[in-house]
Amino acid sequence: MTEQEYIETRIDDQINWYSAKATKNKLLNHWTKGLIIVFSATIPLVAGLEFSSTIKNIVLGILGSLIAILSGLSGLLKFQEKWTEYRTTSETLKHEKILFQTKAGPYNEENDSFKLLVTRIENLISKEHSDWSQYINKQN
Repeated sequence: MTEQEYIETRIDDQINWYSAKATKNKLLNHWTKGLIIVFSATIPLVAGLEFSSTIKNIVLGILGSLIAILSGLSGLLKFQEKWTEYRTTSETLKHEKILFQTKAGPYNEENDSFKLLVTRIENLISKEHSDWSQYINKQN
């Protein structure tokens, strides 16, 4: 595999994958946290309104349930943690790619900088996978 093939088929693909996952989890995190804030702020407003107590109780119950569901999902699915981990991995991959392409950092005097790049990239990806496996096992 040539340097260019590795960069395009491995590094760029991984950067795109991690970036897409980071963006998705950021969006989900912001939506769940935003809805929790809106629903929480709505509870005192509804409680202060003058209308049928039956309807008021139903609305308050629904809002409280939605807050609990969104909080639980956010905690269970770890949107914020995934967002930061995926973004960090994506940015680190970009950083390594730029250092290699500009022959900077650890690649400036290496005789075989391509092998060093492959080793560092694969170690980074493997570490990210291992960290998540440990995290999941710890949760169980």
